[in-house]
Amino acid sequence: MSFAGKVKEELKEQTGKSRHCQLAELAAYFAMCGQVIIEEKGNYIVKFLTENLTVLKKSYILIKKALHIIPDVSIRGNHQYLLYILDDEEAQACIKAIHLLEGDLFVSDHLLEKSCCKRAFLRGLFILCGSVTDPERGYHLELVLGSCELAVKIQGLISDFGLEAKIVERKNNYVVYMKEGAAIVDFLNVVGAHIALMEFENIRILKEMRNSINRKVNCETANIKKTVSAASRQVEDIRYIHDTIGFGTLTKNLAEIAQLRLENPEVSLKELGEMLDPPIGKSGVNHRLRKLSEIAEKRRRQS
Repeated sequence: MSFAGKVKEELKEQTGKSRHCQLAELAAYFAMCGQVIIEEKGNYIVKFLTENLTVLKKSYILIKKALHIIPDVSIRGNHQYLLYILDDEEAQACIKAIHLLEGDLFVSDHLLEKSCCKRAFLRGLFILCGSVTDPERGYHLELVLGSCELAVKIQGLISDFGLEAKIVERKNNYVVYMKEGAAIVDFLNVVGAHIALMEFENIRILKEMRNSINRKVNCETANIKKTVSAASRQVEDIRYIHDTIGFGTLTKNLAEIAQLRLENPEVSLKELGEMLDPPIGKSGVNHRLRKLSEIAEKRRRQS
């Protein structure tokens, strides 16, 4: 099962204990796959059409718990599930409960006043139109929505929890997405996917540890290569001086460090300085070796 599938499996088992939370989650399902039908006689019908069996089951449970209504269910070909409230009185009770006629979005602000209701709404929305990549492969969570207006509203709901989400248009849809690992962890916490959250966080921590170790190893490797390269150039310059003008032309300090470097090409500047009597620091050793390189370069230009 994919990581997104695990998240949805965990979320589908959760149903708000309070009626207002149940209605908020039901409103999320209706926003994506619901419809109000007004017949010629003026009677109302509420309909849900979905290919997601989990959405059908959750909608059924929520209508039964929050509204004490037993909806009708039917199945079409190609795994399409239909849920109806055919009785006019019951349909109007559902319409009133989740404020279905207050705007085109079918998401009433009255249902989303409490933080717990916002969580329930986002939970239902993720079950229906959300996805999240396996954290081993990367960090990306998204909600695919049918209109820009709804996407902006959802972006605002997410920001109410201190999280930043962005919107991008993809074909005929608008996608609200997050690409930061920490933000995705916080979103999973908001919707109540705590088991998936722990798995995600464990993988994220391990990845960050591996990346940190790799960066340190790469840095140390680069430093070693730099040190070896510098030492190689120093030895080359010192040998050139030895073979052309000899160490006798050098000052005592330069001749001493030149001989030490030839005898110890692999040691660090600090270690070279400690071999001298009296010892000198790394900067002092570097200064003397740089002088030797200048002498060698000057000699090369003259020859």
